[in-house]
Amino acid sequence: MFYEITVTQFSKMLHNLSRILDKAEAHAQSKKFDVDVLLNSRLAPDQFNLLRQIQISCDMAKLTVARLAGKEAPVHEDKEETLPELKARIESVIGYLGTFSPKDFANSAEIKVTTPRWEGKYLSGTEYLLQHGIPNLYFHVTTAYSIIRHNGVDIGKKDYLGELPYKK
Repeated sequence: MFYEITVTQFSKMLHNLSRILDKAEAHAQSKKFDVDVLLNSRLAPDQFNLLRQIQISCDMAKLTVARLAGKEAPVHEDKEETLPELKARIESVIGYLGTFSPKDFANSAEIKVTTPRWEGKYLSGTEYLLQHGIPNLYFHVTTAYSIIRHNGVDIGKKDYLGELPYKK
Protein backbone atom coordinates (compact mmCIF):
# COMPACT_ATOMS: atom_id res chain seq x y z
CA MET A 1 0.00 0.00 0.00
CA PHE A 2 2.95 2.35 0.53
CA TYR A 3 3.59 2.36 -3.22
CA GLU A 4 0.03 3.42 -4.05
CA ILE A 5 0.00 6.10 -1.37
CA THR A 6 3.35 7.54 -2.35
CA VAL A 7 4.37 6.89 -5.95
CA THR A 8 0.90 6.73 -7.46
CA GLN A 9 -0.74 9.52 -5.49
CA PHE A 10 2.26 11.83 -5.25
CA SER A 11 2.79 11.57 -9.02
CA LYS A 12 -0.85 12.42 -9.57
CA MET A 13 -0.66 15.48 -7.33
CA LEU A 14 2.47 16.72 -9.08
CA HIS A 15 0.75 16.24 -12.47
CA ASN A 16 -2.22 18.21 -11.17
CA LEU A 17 0.11 20.94 -9.92
CA SER A 18 1.72 21.13 -13.36
CA ARG A 19 -1.69 21.49 -15.02
CA ILE A 20 -2.61 24.22 -12.55
CA LEU A 21 0.60 26.03 -13.49
CA ASP A 22 -0.46 25.80 -17.14
CA LYS A 23 -3.69 27.58 -16.21
CA ALA A 24 -1.73 30.19 -14.26
CA GLU A 25 0.45 30.84 -17.30
CA ALA A 26 -2.58 31.15 -19.57
CA HIS A 27 -4.18 33.55 -17.08
CA ALA A 28 -1.06 35.73 -17.00
CA GLN A 29 -0.95 35.79 -20.81
CA SER A 30 -4.65 36.66 -21.12
CA LYS A 31 -4.32 39.47 -18.55
CA LYS A 32 -1.04 40.60 -20.13
CA PHE A 33 1.23 40.38 -17.10
CA ASP A 34 4.47 38.49 -16.50
CA VAL A 35 3.86 35.08 -14.92
CA ASP A 36 6.82 35.84 -12.62
CA VAL A 37 4.38 38.01 -10.67
CA LEU A 38 2.58 34.81 -9.71
CA LEU A 39 5.79 32.90 -9.02
CA ASN A 40 6.77 35.55 -6.48
CA SER A 41 3.32 35.81 -4.88
CA ARG A 42 2.65 34.53 -1.39
CA LEU A 43 -0.36 34.31 0.91
CA ALA A 44 1.34 35.97 3.88
CA PRO A 45 4.53 37.99 4.30
CA ASP A 46 6.17 35.26 6.39
CA GLN A 47 5.23 32.41 4.06
CA PHE A 48 7.19 31.07 1.09
CA ASN A 49 6.27 32.30 -2.37
CA LEU A 50 4.74 30.13 -5.09
CA LEU A 51 8.09 29.24 -6.60
CA ARG A 52 9.37 27.89 -3.27
CA GLN A 53 6.09 26.07 -2.55
CA ILE A 54 6.54 24.15 -5.81
CA GLN A 55 10.17 23.32 -5.04
CA ILE A 56 9.21 22.00 -1.61
CA SER A 57 6.29 20.01 -3.05
CA CYS A 58 8.77 18.27 -5.34
CA ASP A 59 11.21 17.72 -2.49
CA MET A 60 8.57 16.21 -0.22
CA ALA A 61 7.46 13.78 -2.92
CA LYS A 62 10.95 12.55 -3.82
CA LEU A 63 12.35 12.53 -0.28
CA THR A 64 9.39 10.73 1.24
CA VAL A 65 9.56 7.99 -1.37
CA ALA A 66 13.35 7.72 -1.21
CA ARG A 67 13.47 7.55 2.58
CA LEU A 68 10.73 4.92 2.75
CA ALA A 69 12.48 2.80 0.12
CA GLY A 70 15.96 3.28 1.61
CA LYS A 71 17.32 4.99 -1.50
CA GLU A 72 19.02 8.26 -2.34
CA ALA A 73 16.89 11.00 -3.86
CA PRO A 74 18.15 13.20 -6.67
CA VAL A 75 19.41 16.61 -5.60
CA HIS A 76 17.84 19.77 -6.96
CA GLU A 77 19.77 22.97 -6.40
CA ASP A 78 16.65 25.17 -6.00
CA LYS A 79 17.86 27.44 -8.80
CA GLU A 80 14.58 27.51 -10.72
CA GLU A 81 13.45 31.03 -11.55
CA THR A 82 10.97 30.53 -14.38
CA LEU A 83 7.81 28.58 -14.97
CA PRO A 84 9.44 26.27 -17.55
CA GLU A 85 12.22 25.48 -15.06
CA LEU A 86 9.66 24.67 -12.35
CA LYS A 87 7.67 22.47 -14.72
CA ALA A 88 10.88 20.65 -15.67
CA ARG A 89 11.58 20.03 -11.99
CA ILE A 90 8.09 18.61 -11.50
CA GLU A 91 8.57 16.33 -14.51
CA SER A 92 11.97 15.18 -13.27
CA VAL A 93 10.50 14.23 -9.89
CA ILE A 94 7.58 12.42 -11.54
CA GLY A 95 10.15 10.55 -13.65
CA TYR A 96 12.14 9.67 -10.53
CA LEU A 97 9.00 8.38 -8.78
CA GLY A 98 8.37 6.22 -11.83
CA THR A 99 11.57 4.27 -11.13
CA PHE A 100 10.04 2.66 -8.01
CA SER A 101 8.00 -0.51 -7.77
CA PRO A 102 5.84 -1.91 -4.97
CA LYS A 103 8.74 -4.22 -4.00
CA ASP A 104 10.80 -1.17 -3.00
CA PHE A 105 8.47 -0.65 -0.04
CA ALA A 106 8.45 -4.20 1.34
CA ASN A 107 9.88 -3.17 4.73
CA SER A 108 8.87 0.48 4.79
CA ALA A 109 6.46 0.27 7.71
CA GLU A 110 9.09 -0.81 10.23
CA ILE A 111 12.15 1.16 9.16
CA LYS A 112 13.46 4.10 11.17
CA VAL A 113 13.27 7.37 9.25
CA THR A 114 15.16 10.46 10.30
CA THR A 115 16.14 13.78 8.77
CA PRO A 116 19.04 16.10 9.59
CA ARG A 117 16.58 18.55 11.17
CA TRP A 118 15.36 16.01 13.73
CA GLU A 119 18.64 15.95 15.70
CA GLY A 120 18.92 12.16 16.05
CA LYS A 121 15.20 11.49 16.54
CA TYR A 122 13.32 9.18 14.22
CA LEU A 123 9.86 7.95 13.22
CA SER A 124 8.81 4.52 12.03
CA GLY A 125 8.14 4.35 8.30
CA THR A 126 4.40 4.34 8.93
CA GLU A 127 4.61 7.32 11.30
CA TYR A 128 6.84 9.18 8.85
CA LEU A 129 4.47 8.60 5.94
CA LEU A 130 1.25 9.42 7.80
CA GLN A 131 2.44 12.22 10.05
CA HIS A 132 5.17 13.90 8.03
CA GLY A 133 5.39 12.92 4.34
CA ILE A 134 1.74 13.08 3.32
CA PRO A 135 0.81 16.17 5.36
CA ASN A 136 3.84 18.11 4.14
CA LEU A 137 3.30 17.28 0.48
CA TYR A 138 -0.36 18.25 0.64
CA PHE A 139 0.39 21.40 2.66
CA HIS A 140 2.74 22.74 0.00
CA VAL A 141 0.62 21.66 -2.98
CA THR A 142 -2.44 23.22 -1.33
CA THR A 143 -0.54 26.41 -0.57
CA ALA A 144 0.64 26.62 -4.18
CA TYR A 145 -2.95 26.07 -5.34
CA SER A 146 -4.17 28.75 -2.92
CA ILE A 147 -1.62 31.33 -4.07
CA ILE A 148 -2.64 30.76 -7.68
CA ARG A 149 -6.37 30.84 -6.88
CA HIS A 150 -5.96 33.93 -4.69
CA ASN A 151 -4.43 35.71 -7.69
CA GLY A 152 -7.56 35.22 -9.76
CA VAL A 153 -6.70 32.13 -11.79
CA ASP A 154 -9.88 30.21 -12.59
CA ILE A 155 -9.12 26.90 -10.90
CA GLY A 156 -11.18 24.79 -8.55
CA LYS A 157 -11.34 21.55 -6.64
CA LYS A 158 -11.46 19.46 -9.83
CA ASP A 159 -8.12 20.94 -10.85
CA TYR A 160 -6.66 20.10 -7.46
CA LEU A 161 -8.03 16.55 -7.30
CA GLY A 162 -7.53 15.71 -10.96
CA GLU A 163 -9.24 12.81 -12.64
CA LEU A 164 -10.77 10.20 -10.37
CA PRO A 165 -10.89 6.49 -11.23
CA TYR A 166 -14.68 6.26 -11.26
CA LYS A 167 -16.25 2.83 -11.70
CA LYS A 168 -19.58 1.94 -13.34
